[in-house]
Amino acid sequence: MGDVYPVVRVAAVQAASVFLDREACVEKACRLILEAADNGAKFIVFPEGFIPTHPVWYHHHPATGAISNRLATELFKNSIEIPGPETRAIGAAARAAGAYVVMGACEKLPNTTGTMFNSQIYFGPDGSIIRKHQKIMPTGGERLVHMGGHGDTFGAFPTEFGPMSGLICGENSNPLAVFALVAEGTRIHAMSWPNHFRASGDPMRNRVLVDSQAFAQMSKAFVVSACGTVDEDMIEQMRLSPEGEAFMRNPDCCGGSVIVGPNSRVIAGPMGAEEGILYGDCDIEMCIQMKLRHDFAGHYNRPDIFQVQVNRTTPQLYQPSGPAGETNPTLPRPEREERRERLPSQPQQRLAGPGEDTGRD
Repeated sequence: MGDVYPVVRVAAVQAASVFLDREACVEKACRLILEAADNGAKFIVFPEGFIPTHPVWYHHHPATGAISNRLATELFKNSIEIPGPETRAIGAAARAAGAYVVMGACEKLPNTTGTMFNSQIYFGPDGSIIRKHQKIMPTGGERLVHMGGHGDTFGAFPTEFGPMSGLICGENSNPLAVFALVAEGTRIHAMSWPNHFRASGDPMRNRVLVDSQAFAQMSKAFVVSACGTVDEDMIEQMRLSPEGEAFMRNPDCCGGSVIVGPNSRVIAGPMGAEEGILYGDCDIEMCIQMKLRHDFAGHYNRPDIFQVQVNRTTPQLYQPSGPAGETNPTLPRPEREERRERLPSQPQQRLAGPGEDTGRD
């Protein structure tokens, strides 16, 4: 009889974030997860930065202007920690749905007031976090608020249907990133796209379709592209010029979710600018049929000529050293106090005031 490969129903969620409202975004995401599951989806993909939004205001306002700074501050205040209460809520929805969920979110480092990442979070049907992916290189205005991720969060993730993967927006056309996921055997790939593109360049729906079909051609995998869209509340809060408002309302410049097969043919979509959920049935056996022709990480390549290396180590910017028992501000207060009591007493030193002689050379 041999191996049996399943047919997996996938869903691309195309929806507008509840602009800069973390809790409302999580509530909306959970509702959409259950809706997709009610329609049989086992792999559900959300747009880039769905929680709490994508920083599209940099397409319209100066980077250091008052409006941009105010919105960026709200972005941080409404970003999520991984894990945290928001991921627990989404995990509970994934568990209730019995589905894998790829969620786009703005992630902040725990116990900090600064650094953010543009991340995808991969949830299993048991509600657990399988892994996360932090966008390798922020694009355009994202660089003002997002730090680039590292190799420690890159790669395919295991599922009962075989390896699956995800990338965010422009990195879906990064040839080395694409090849690395091909080499890890991805069968279904999740692309998360923002709610809008900049005023210059191709409309988003054009770029999404091109990249989705190109990835499918190279990987011989299914591609699920989930795009964001905009609503009137978002447009109002960004305080745009009349020209900016008209551009944001242009239906050709947002949306475009699509599902593509390993043969590069469109299975479902592209959608317009409306909110909705796009469904497609992925027969994994088709991946075999297409790789009989081209397996770019196997028989249709030359490892004696081409080699790709992925650095999965975690870079360490801060590594404290010194006597054991030094104060660690990240410890809970009782433990900090206990450690402080164990430190040898030191004479207090006062900084010299203006004009004072410190007595030192």
